[in-house]
Parts: sequence; structure tokens; C-alpha cells
Amino acid sequence: MMRLTTTIAFIFGAVFSAQAHDMVPAAPQSQPILVKNATLHTVLNGVQPQTDLLLIDGKIAAIGQQLSADNATVIDASGKHVYPGLIALDTTLGLVEISAVRSTNDIKDVGTDNPQLEASAAFNPDSELIPTVRANGIAYAQVVPRGEGLAGQSALVNLDSWTVEDAQHTAAVQVHLNWPTMPRWGVRTDEQKAKAKAAYEQKLKEIDQHFESAYRYALAAKAKQIKTPDERWQAMLPLFDDSGKLFVHADKQQAIEDAAAIAKKYQLSLVIVGGYDAWRAADVLNEMHASVVYTHMLDLPERSDEPIGQAFKIPALLKSVGIPFAIGFSDDWDSRNLPLAAAQTVAWGLTPDEALKAITLDAAKIVGASDLGALAVGYAGSIVISSGDILDPAFGKIEALYIEGRKVDLNNRHRQLYHKYLTR
Repeated sequence: MMRLTTTIAFIFGAVFSAQAHDMVPAAPQSQPILVKNATLHTVLNGVQPQTDLLLIDGKIAAIGQQLSADNATVIDASGKHVYPGLIALDTTLGLVEISAVRSTNDIKDVGTDNPQLEASAAFNPDSELIPTVRANGIAYAQVVPRGEGLAGQSALVNLDSWTVEDAQHTAAVQVHLNWPTMPRWGVRTDEQKAKAKAAYEQKLKEIDQHFESAYRYALAAKAKQIKTPDERWQAMLPLFDDSGKLFVHADKQQAIEDAAAIAKKYQLSLVIVGGYDAWRAADVLNEMHASVVYTHMLDLPERSDEPIGQAFKIPALLKSVGIPFAIGFSDDWDSRNLPLAAAQTVAWGLTPDEALKAITLDAAKIVGASDLGALAVGYAGSIVISSGDILDPAFGKIEALYIEGRKVDLNNRHRQLYHKYLTR
């Protein structure tokens, strides 16, 4: 009994201690910030050495040589590098605190038909994990619900806020569909294969029925003939008026092509998440102007007969067949490794500029955020100041992060524990 009581006390102590971090969100920008003599990695207009950047009211106001501004806070960035704030796609950041403690996990609901669920409703801006992620230059995250079938809607959030309302950034409506998979293990006999195929086809019929119902509801809504609103189909209306995107989580070629067929039938804007075999379905995806969030950059091969580096070179394969893509990291705390995942693409076929674009501007385009991902006039003043290459974990030390002109506190639990044990 004493052991049980101790265990329960430990769990509750872990839960309550993990509810909020100690870092105070920054106040809105109140005066101009002028970054001088930096090497700007603009993403849109190449690398610009010895260049100034001016932030006013949370936006990039000017880029050029010898800039000045009245009453500005001046930052001498000589020898430093400035990047756009990184964007982490397909994360559960803020939805999971301690994976082994169920009460701190709020990533999914029961059922396969929940497009009305919003990840923003469960997002915790005080998560202890958030400061550890933004310390690697990540300013924004796409917070994605998990589950089966239509799992719900993701949200694009900034990683320094008091509330979820403060955190949310303008983006397209993002509805997530987890595509069914064929069983891989224990399917050997013809009878087992036939049953597996029949089960898969039944799930496809159910998915089609969901979208058929949503499509008919959209037609009725357009004609103002909705008598009994249905929150499920109401949530999917943006998919049918081009203000929303369907994010389908799928890896195998057959699944990707089947998902594309559904999206084509109902004329939906399609994004494939995962996308291991997406390059094999290039004709289908390019015909639909679909995009890919590739999430396997640090994984092993999916098939036993593939080369050990297969997962690493897929971004280069996607580029070679003309499919727009971004690099994502499907995790919570581990999403801080996003810069490392992008760096890996450089060793396997992308240029450094293309790798950076895959976690900044291209990521912003995929989620429909038109003012993020680049250093350009009018874009959000979300910047990272680093002593070296941000894609190099050994030398790219992050010295400062600004989110929409607000200087973020880069202290975090990792650093606190590091300094604690230095004194031992």
C-alpha cells in the first residue's frame, strides 16, 4: 500500500509540476528594433551579407544598408546570421506533456468522424516543452490532432503567448484525415489477404460516404437550404470553398493515390502528410497541385529491400519530380530536432537554401500563412539570430528569437537542469 501511495503521489506531482513553465511571454513590440550588419538568410532573395533589418510593430519594415530609425533598439549583429523563425509542421506540441501520464495527453478522441474537433481547444501555451523547442529557433508550430479517420482540425500557433487566442496565427482551415492502412504482419494466406483487402475497401467506402455527406451539405449550405445544422459537415465547409485544405496522413503509394482520388472527386486542396512514397505518385499529385509534408527525414527505410539511406533522399526525389514539399517532425518535444532534419536533406541532395526553405517559406505556404517564412518587407517580424549556421547543431548557437517583434525568453527546463548540475 505504501508503494502504491508513493507511486500515485509521484504521478500527481509530475502532472502538476508539468502544467506550466516559468518563462513570461514577451510584451508586444513598443519601439523599433534595428538589427545591424547581419548576414540575412532571406529565403526569398538569397543570402545578403552586411545588411540591416528593421522591425516596427511586429513587422519587417525595411531591409538594406545603413538603415536608421528614431528611438530604435539597435542590435549589432556583426558576424551573426539572421533567419526567419522556423515553422514546425505536424506536431502535437502543447497537446502532450508527459506521454506516459494519460491525464497530460489530449491528442485524440474516440470515433472516426470528428472533423469538428479543434486542436486549439486543447492546446496548452504553458507547456514545459514549448521553451525547449523554441530554443532551437522554432517560432511557430502546426498543432495536429491524432486518431483514426477524420481526426479534426489543426492550428498554427506561435510559441510565446499567454493564451491560445494570443497564440493562433492566421492560416487556412486544416482538416486532418488519417488514411487506413493494409495490415503488414500476419497476412500470409490467400484468405487472410482477401480479408485484409475487403476490410481496407470497406474503410474506403466509409471515407467516401463521409465526404459525400459533407459535399451534399456544402451544396445545401450554398443554396441556404440547411434546416438542421450538423457540426461535422459544418466544419468541413471550408474544404469546398477553397478556404481550407485536406491533410491526409499516408505513406504508401496505394494509399496516397486512393486519397488523391477522393480529393479529386470532390475538388479538394490536398496535402499529403508523411509522404514516404509520394514521389512515386508524382503524376497524380502534380495534376492536383498537391503538396507534401515529409516527416521521415531521420527514419529507417520502410521496406527491407530498400537502401539504408532511402528515407534521407526522399526530399531530393520530391524536388526532382516537381512536388512542393516541406519538412515536418511528427512529435511533441522531439520536434525541436526540426533543424537537424532539414540539415540531413543537404547531405542527401538539397542545397542549404532549399533545406532552409523547407522549414520556413514552404511550410508557411502549405498551411496558408502568407506572412511567414521569409525575411521580406511586410512579413512578420519573427526572426532568429544565430552565431552560425542554424542547420548545424554543433555551431549554430541560437542567441535570440523574436516572434512578431517580441523578444522571447530562451531559458528552458533543459538549460535550468544543465546549470543546476554544473554546480554539483
